[in-house]
Amino acid sequence: MRKIVLDTETTGLDPSQGHRIIEIGCVELVDRRLTGNNYHQYIQPERDIDEGAQQVHGITPEFLADKPVFNDIISGLVEYLKDAELIIHNAPFDVGFLNHEFKLAGKQHGTIEDICTVTDTLVMARKMRPGQKNNLDALCKHYSVNNSQRDLHGALLDAELLSEVYLHMTGGQSALLLDEETAIEDTRETDTRVGKIARDRAPLTIVQASAEEQQAHQAIMEKMGDKCLWGK
Repeated sequence: MRKIVLDTETTGLDPSQGHRIIEIGCVELVDRRLTGNNYHQYIQPERDIDEGAQQVHGITPEFLADKPVFNDIISGLVEYLKDAELIIHNAPFDVGFLNHEFKLAGKQHGTIEDICTVTDTLVMARKMRPGQKNNLDALCKHYSVNNSQRDLHGALLDAELLSEVYLHMTGGQSALLLDEETAIEDTRETDTRVGKIARDRAPLTIVQASAEEQQAHQAIMEKMGDKCLWGK
């Protein structure tokens, strides 16, 4: 399954108060590797941006004046996200805003859950690191992910950082560089897929130990004495 690490920036904290999305950043992972098939879009929210929000992300109304409105980008966004697993830090926030935008765009778009599954890395982090700070900066520090460029929040930058954090959280970092030929997979990675052996495969060759090898093995066990578990 494609995994899309997603982040948004908004005009404020609550869509029920009329706040809107102003930036969407997405990073695609396939087989735990960055594909380069990312999505990044600034959006004209058709309203003011709270001063507190501007201090967080630095995006001004003047900068967004010539950007498309959400209705203009929703079809392309839905096509990009369709059938993926979304990886989001504090998912209720971003999902709430996306569903608010989908609702404003018309009933035909449904909800984000209609086209994607959602995994919340904040919930994951709280289970793995109970009682500790689990915001993105804290997780970057814990997993030694370089976030030195994060003076301000940015949807694409934060999605890129979260993709690295997510790989560490789920069993070790695979190759992130697009030009890297091979990926080193951590054996701790959880994989629920079951491998099936082909029915028509050739039978396995069984090689029995020779008499000499068995004698050498017995001699080593006797030398180990009571400490030898195999001799019990």
